[in-house]
Amino acid sequence: MTLLLNFPVYLHFGETKILLHVILEFLAFFTGFRYFLFLKKKHGDVLTTGNRTWIIIATIFGALAGSRLLGGLEDPPQIIKADNVLLYFYMNKTVLGGFLGGLWAVEAVKKMLGEKTASGDLFVYPIIFALIIGRLGCFSTGLLEETYGVPTTLFTGIELGDGIPRHPVTIYEIFYLAGLWIMLKIVATKFSLANGSLFKLFMMAYLLFRFLLDFIKPHYTWSIGLSSIQIAALLGLLWYIQFIIYPKKLIAQPA
Repeated sequence: MTLLLNFPVYLHFGETKILLHVILEFLAFFTGFRYFLFLKKKHGDVLTTGNRTWIIIATIFGALAGSRLLGGLEDPPQIIKADNVLLYFYMNKTVLGGFLGGLWAVEAVKKMLGEKTASGDLFVYPIIFALIIGRLGCFSTGLLEETYGVPTTLFTGIELGDGIPRHPVTIYEIFYLAGLWIMLKIVATKFSLANGSLFKLFMMAYLLFRFLLDFIKPHYTWSIGLSSIQIAALLGLLWYIQFIIYPKKLIAQPA
């Protein structure tokens, strides 16, 4: 499939041009956070304002560190070739690393605060919304960033600038996220979920998706036959293993 787009896509303002991805990435963060504030105001918050503030701070810094760490480890041989290792890690990022880094930073801060209430449910729909916008930005970069798939002969293949039909993995992810949003809404309506279960369901579904998606993306493969992203996804799923084995733990127990 050939699209009438020149990848990467730029927006032109006179003699200045800006990557569409940059604009959409900013829009994803801005609208996602505004959506979070809207839901917080509409449904209230199970946490105190002070603890929520610390958790948001932990989420931001944990996500920043996790996204850069895993992003840099996606292609280990490049670390050795890098002139500046710190700059190399800073320039490489991945959403999955951000999720896992944010998750573990939040858990650490909650332990320090003595906060035992699950805190992630309010983030779920804003995260999905922001991800969809962000992935549109990733798609617009074509081959500029490593967010494209391997060549394919399937009808879904899209040429991203080199004349080779490839799996449009970002488009796959957008459709998956939209479907996941609908499914989570249905589950939340039909079942009385325990506090925090919505976030757990989202994370398990996303970690599984990213594990499978990497099979159709070009990547460095470790000796065990998996990429760094896939190993991280499996470790994340291991974090939620009790809810995978005993899904009834996600249901609220009667008082």
